[in-house]
Amino acid sequence: MTGDGNPPGLILAGGLSRRMGRDKASALLAGRPMIDRIAERLRPQVSSLALNACEGFAGVRDLPLVPDLHMDRPGPLAGVLAGLRHAAALPDAPGHLLTVPADTPFLPTDLVLRLVGQADDRTRIVLASSAGQIHPVIALWPLSLADDLEGWMASSDNRRLQSYIARHPAIAIDFALVDTPAGTLDPFFNVNTPEDLATAERFIEVLSR
Repeated sequence: MTGDGNPPGLILAGGLSRRMGRDKASALLAGRPMIDRIAERLRPQVSSLALNACEGFAGVRDLPLVPDLHMDRPGPLAGVLAGLRHAAALPDAPGHLLTVPADTPFLPTDLVLRLVGQADDRTRIVLASSAGQIHPVIALWPLSLADDLEGWMASSDNRRLQSYIARHPAIAIDFALVDTPAGTLDPFFNVNTPEDLATAERFIEVLSR
């Protein structure tokens, strides 16, 4: 990986949360806002942590807010672009940016370590995967992609992360569940609905026993 140390991290919380019916990042999970849990798991792994969200977001108060550069809410690609620009302006600008969504409260504690281990140049996107599924929002992005991504956003109506990633070198790192207890959730389990939130609550109860 280019640069020294761990990359900065960005939590993407700019979605509309349609399936949840309310802002899911601020939804209480075992008595704490879900985004607080995500920030807690990420902070030891990154050099700094910021939040991509709309102005006025009522989430983690001590995280710098990185708003979208495009104001028509065009999805997570806009958040990635804003994060790349933000990271490039940091002192001793790193070579990469880590992004995660605001609805994955059980992120692995070795997420950054394993992704960084495969970031061997300035062009390859490193993605997380589990159970045969790639998670394109959970990724290590080279800062060198910022201009290219901005051009894509300006010239294409396609806002799918997968479509953009397909244009670049990329590798997926599998976080397989090995020797885990029955009922263990995927480390990238995401909370999209009230039912998902209830599942996450039950899993935390099991962990606390």
